[in-house]
Amino acid sequence: MPTSAIEPRSRAERRLDTEHRLTHDVDLWVASASLDGVPYLVPLSFDWNGERLLVATPTDSPTGMNLAATRAVRLGVGHTRDVSMIDGEVEVLEIDALPQLRGDRFAAGTDFDPRALATPYRWFRISPRRIHAWHEVIEMPDRELMGDGRWSV
Repeated sequence: MPTSAIEPRSRAERRLDTEHRLTHDVDLWVASASLDGVPYLVPLSFDWNGERLLVATPTDSPTGMNLAATRAVRLGVGHTRDVSMIDGEVEVLEIDALPQLRGDRFAAGTDFDPRALATPYRWFRISPRRIHAWHEVIEMPDRELMGDGRWSV
């Protein structure tokens, strides 16, 4: 269907759609950068508890090192023509520092348990600070749903 035939969703609908994606999707794109600005993009599995996202990656991977060094991340959830972009603050946790129930929830939802691997992993807990969501260009205006860590809709 051509974009001109699609009616833009309300901001409230976009928030509901974003929360649905966060609750039901398993993977997202993680964009990070090194301290000297070298970008890195990788897909990772995640879990959303209604407030924060949780990802895990090897401690010495580019993403793991970038997130630990900068404590900043941009996430992309969804498809290129229906996306939620999330800028977040990162908290780094050693693999054994996360409560077992939270780790079990991550493993059950993603079918991946980094605690069982020989490669050293860390958890990265992400607090959203800004969320933009849009479906094609028709929804670019008013795309900000969260700013300064608070939903605006």
